[in-house]
Amino acid sequence: MVETPAVSVIIVNHNAGAYLARCVVSLRAQTRPDFEALIVDNGSTDDSLALAQAELSDDPRFTVIEGRNIGFAAGNNAGAARAKAPLLATLNPDAFPEPDWLETLIAAADTHPDVDMFGSTQIDAGDPSRIDGAGDRYFVGGIPWREQTDTRIQEHRTDGKTVYETFAPCAAAALFRTGPFREVDGFDPRFFCFVEDVDLAFRLRLRGSICLQVIGARVLHVGGGAGGGNSDFARYHGTRNLIWCFFKNMPLALLLPVLPIHLAILLLLAAKGTARGDAGPTLRGIRDGLGGLGPIRQARGKHPPKGGTLKRIAKSVDWSPVPYVRRRNR
Repeated sequence: MVETPAVSVIIVNHNAGAYLARCVVSLRAQTRPDFEALIVDNGSTDDSLALAQAELSDDPRFTVIEGRNIGFAAGNNAGAARAKAPLLATLNPDAFPEPDWLETLIAAADTHPDVDMFGSTQIDAGDPSRIDGAGDRYFVGGIPWREQTDTRIQEHRTDGKTVYETFAPCAAAALFRTGPFREVDGFDPRFFCFVEDVDLAFRLRLRGSICLQVIGARVLHVGGGAGGGNSDFARYHGTRNLIWCFFKNMPLALLLPVLPIHLAILLLLAAKGTARGDAGPTLRGIRDGLGGLGPIRQARGKHPPKGGTLKRIAKSVDWSPVPYVRRRNR
């Protein structure tokens, strides 16, 4: 085990199959070897953990934490509770980092000591010519999404920049400062999975932080490979959690005027599900999202925002739905 790791990498696994072993191999090949890795196994019933352990060769940097399926959010929190490093990296088992991934993220954190969260460039593992993730964005009406175009990457590369601001890092391959992560209680376990990274970033932003997307920190990512993709499970949790994220975090002075837009979005989601013939998960997500607002609303104010919150949030969100519509390369 590394005595003083620079970064603690948390991998939450649930039946990821051979992906987890490939992730472990990629992590062991990092040019920054001074890390610890915490593999949190959420009650897997496949051979993913056995395949990964066969690749570890008793590497003392890796620790396996086994338990029941508590969800992606709580799983990461369980790993973070045992982390020893000042930096926390979250890595999906179906994300395979390039050798300099950690080195590039750590360099960005050293260069920007006032920033608490950093995102990675996710490349489509099935088609490396395509972008799978270029940072999470947030429409003011309450829609979070992972940008899948290279527009902002190319714009900033042209300007000679290596980072750019985005609303939140996608937790499939992200870096957080351990102190601020713990101060806001990490991921909200009630979310289970989906939108939990945007919710965490929102809370960090309310405290004055920003998120930088690090262009050169690259991972190959199997979109939906270990997270359900467009399944009923994903639609239900994604719908419910976007409601919770909006009502939990949006400053009141913004929430009230954009509330009609949020409600219109929910109606549109329901209509789209009906048109597809699979509205059930979306409707259940809306029902449970709105029905569960009592405890969620109580979380407002638990971590008091710093001054200037309204202006900061207003500048960080998208006020037009056009980027959401154009979120993928065609």
